Amino acid sequence: MTADNEKKGASRRAFLKGAVAAGGAVAGAGMARAAGPDPLITEVQEWASGLGEGVDATPYGMPIRFEGDVIRRNVEWLTADTISSINFTPIHALDGTITPQGCAFERHHSGAIELKKDDYRLMINGLVDKPLVFTYEDLERFPRENHVYFCECAANTGMEWAGAQLNGAQFTHGMIHNMEYSGVSLRTLLTEAGLEAAGDLSDKWVYVEGADASSNGRSIPMDKALDDVLIAFKANGEALRKEHGYPVRLVVPGWEGNMWIKWLRRIEVTNQAVESREETSKYTDTLADGTSRKWTWVMDAKSVVTSPSPQSPIKHGPGPLVITGLAWSGHGAITRVDVSTDGGKNWQQARLAAEGQSKALSRFYLEIEWDGKEMLLQSRAHDETGYVQPTKNALRDVRGENSIYHNNCIQTWWVKENGEAENVEVS
Repeated sequence: MTADNEKKGASRRAFLKGAVAAGGAVAGAGMARAAGPDPLITEVQEWASGLGEGVDATPYGMPIRFEGDVIRRNVEWLTADTISSINFTPIHALDGTITPQGCAFERHHSGAIELKKDDYRLMINGLVDKPLVFTYEDLERFPRENHVYFCECAANTGMEWAGAQLNGAQFTHGMIHNMEYSGVSLRTLLTEAGLEAAGDLSDKWVYVEGADASSNGRSIPMDKALDDVLIAFKANGEALRKEHGYPVRLVVPGWEGNMWIKWLRRIEVTNQAVESREETSKYTDTLADGTSRKWTWVMDAKSVVTSPSPQSPIKHGPGPLVITGLAWSGHGAITRVDVSTDGGKNWQQARLAAEGQSKALSRFYLEIEWDGKEMLLQSRAHDETGYVQPTKNALRDVRGENSIYHNNCIQTWWVKENGEAENVEVS
């Protein structure tokens, strides 16, 4: 243990001893000694005076009512209605890296549909040796894979291009979730259909399409299709939720969420990109000169401090403080996260909770002694390719302020002396 670590450890032990001496009472300004014995310790409480609910009270477990604010939220003025719209994962209220399905963000183009397993069909056609149609039960008979991946909407943080807009990590960065997916590789199904008819695969594509009324479809280069794309029918060990594409969705690791087609119904092998609505007029990046770049599929390295943040203020006053957040990269694994408390003038290396996984969220922590003064909190992600998360100004220098998609800039929270936080921009 280094001298600095010994000092931090001693300080934290002293803090914990103080907490015991204070009887666990916490005041808004920090630790304070209780005026007398704490009745929550010295008196028998209601919950310890009788019987609780039986094992059948809730056949499918739900969060306890005290956690009722840990929910998805939308921003009403972002879209005309909730049918073709988005909501946001409460990342400020979560820890670890796995997102519960029940609070994982939704993005719909014509609403979430109900499609029974018995009615499900998946067609593979186009430049294949034998066109095939699979039922849900057919898919279950192929060798399965399990992988943890993040899914991020290309428009995540999109409102922040022109300046600080939305006050909360849920709203600035909550178009993301991270789950363990179970399913069959797309490579396996394409091999089953046969690709000899396609000839040279280096210039071939697959077009994937959903079964909802929007018929959302995207073109994927064949090399990606044969790499790590997954036909998923489980998430976090259970069936996909309706809003996430039940019974079957596409998982395109590291690439923008619009390509993760829900209610997947068709896979067509083609000799060129289809150039659909969702990859021409939408999901392209408009530059300062008015031209737009396309095929910007990969989500670059990005991070955000989730606490402290506007929805997760500091409530305990000066002393030991845990700064935490999330980092991710569509190019591979996160290798390092730095945190600044002074708006990027100085940086400290944060602690990764676990070794980074490719194309999955990483959780980081930085334990500090907060002196009760203002902070300008930022985080900066590094991935295995050597890429470093850029500032907003660096992005603007290349792309101007007309963009919506692929904003992976460094985020700043202004933490005030009272512990409250606000979304700001440092120039």
